[in-house]
Amino acid sequence: MTRSEQNQPAMEQYLDAEGEVMKNLPSWTFNTETLIDYYQSMVVARCGDQKAVALQRTGKMGTYPSCLGQEAISTVCAALLKEDDVLIPYYRDLPGLMKRGIPLSDVLLYWGGDERGSASDAWGKDLPNCVPIATQAGHAAGIATAIKIRHEAGEPMQVALCALGDGATSKGDFGEALNLAGTWQLPVVYIINNNQWAISVPRKIQSGAPTLCQKGNAAGLPSFQVDGNDVIALHEVISEAIERARQGKGATVIEAITYRLCDHTTADDASRYRNSSELEEAWQKEPVKRLRQFLHHRGLWDEQKEQALKAEADRVIEASVKNYLNTPLPKIEDLFDYHYANMPAQLVQQKEEALLRHQMRQGGAAHE
Repeated sequence: MTRSEQNQPAMEQYLDAEGEVMKNLPSWTFNTETLIDYYQSMVVARCGDQKAVALQRTGKMGTYPSCLGQEAISTVCAALLKEDDVLIPYYRDLPGLMKRGIPLSDVLLYWGGDERGSASDAWGKDLPNCVPIATQAGHAAGIATAIKIRHEAGEPMQVALCALGDGATSKGDFGEALNLAGTWQLPVVYIINNNQWAISVPRKIQSGAPTLCQKGNAAGLPSFQVDGNDVIALHEVISEAIERARQGKGATVIEAITYRLCDHTTADDASRYRNSSELEEAWQKEPVKRLRQFLHHRGLWDEQKEQALKAEADRVIEASVKNYLNTPLPKIEDLFDYHYANMPAQLVQQKEEALLRHQMRQGGAAHE
């Protein structure tokens, strides 16, 4: 074993690709409601994800980043947070957003180019989607700093949880945020969704580090690697990190190993740079099938329950799509009203011209 191999953390894993148990299960798994809830949430999220892609393909929504094959990470993260905690998501966190109670119609609005999708009361303290790479890492450190400053002795600490992709760990924002989190012992957990591809760049040439989580070591942070397709392993590692932060013991970095079974976004064609055999192999390890087989093995799930779940998922998703498609267009004023506290004269003039043109078009349409 080489010195670099000795420094690599062992990957936490309880279930193999076929849903078979690899070692003694944690005691919480005997309360099967949690596992069934994880499964149901992932299935609904996957159905919602498929519908979002279909909406984009039919011209009813803008570019969309699918989360296919990565549902477990986001689902578990969101489920383990308390209502007053803060989720700082990135653009591939649809399952987590839905788990936190964000209506799918809001998410569709956002990807449809309507910022009102990030403005409803359902978002609570959580931040909206972050599309720029790694900028949310600094936001998370800032939020965690505010939490620590405002925290009252004797009360439970709120926690910030920041999700990001493997490509984000190559950005300076990530390293700077970890340095701050380590120096100030901030109540924040950083979850790296290592789906093996930063757009068209494979993990093996994106970073020379043996693991991505060990980048947290430079900041003095506990760093762990976990099978991102294994909800039991995810629950164990993430819950421990959240509890550590809640007790005022500081930040943690977690690298969840999964695979992007989809294109980077609907504007991408992964077949141009990804080997089909690699994709086929990854499908054998995906999280939804793995958990379903685990539940089947224990007599906790069957085909009747599966069909009922999918029927309910279809009902919820179709209602959300209907709400999205029936949402009236934003007002023309919204293009101008939220940039400045005091609107510059030139913008006032542009607004007046835009409103006039809109009124003229509306008048012309009424006479057709």
